Amino acid sequence: MDDATVVVTGASRGIGKQVARAVADAGGHAVVCARDADALDGVADDIAAEGGAVTAVRADVRDELDVEHLMERATRVGGAIDAVVASAGVYHGTPGQTPLQEESYAAFDDHLRTNARGVFATVREAVPHFAEGARVVVPTGAVARDGEPGYGSYAVSKAAAEAVVRGFAADLDAAVGAVDPGNVATDLSGEGGRDPADAAGMVLWALGDAPAADLDGAVLDWGDYRRATR
Repeated sequence: MDDATVVVTGASRGIGKQVARAVADAGGHAVVCARDADALDGVADDIAAEGGAVTAVRADVRDELDVEHLMERATRVGGAIDAVVASAGVYHGTPGQTPLQEESYAAFDDHLRTNARGVFATVREAVPHFAEGARVVVPTGAVARDGEPGYGSYAVSKAAAEAVVRGFAADLDAAVGAVDPGNVATDLSGEGGRDPADAAGMVLWALGDAPAADLDGAVLDWGDYRRATR
């Protein structure tokens, strides 16, 4: 990660927050974004106080103009973009208690707009600024592939995000993949899961040490990570 420019969306909380800290701790320049400017600035201040390189840009991944500005700013402050972690996401409702047949159209639309279209916009706007060998990592979960009850349109949106990953992997020279760290204790998945800092370690591995051919177009899970790092 030495001097690498890494854009992290959804960096005000959860996995995104911990990824930003991990990138900076590893010597990279974390260019972080979120909708909540105050929370984002708090994360950036903490990273800077610990000596890390960080640039905070308030951006909403649902707005492609915001995302375009984010990538342009990243390039101005850090040069070509070495990696992108598209971790911005929302969950409307209580995890596991939002059956699809009871969801509002507004919740369905915003899940898709944020969790799937937001990944599309993030990667699309980053592409013109990629360094050689750039990587994209998208956190995901088993609900994208397994029919678990009660996850409604959130699960639909994560499945769509994985499809976006596969499409970009097929079309780009950059390695684009997803990582599934299992259940992580965040606002999106609730309590009782893995520490977000542990999930961030998996993301950092995917950004650097994981073979690009293994990442590209794939979903790497916790078992892949543990086997590679034990």
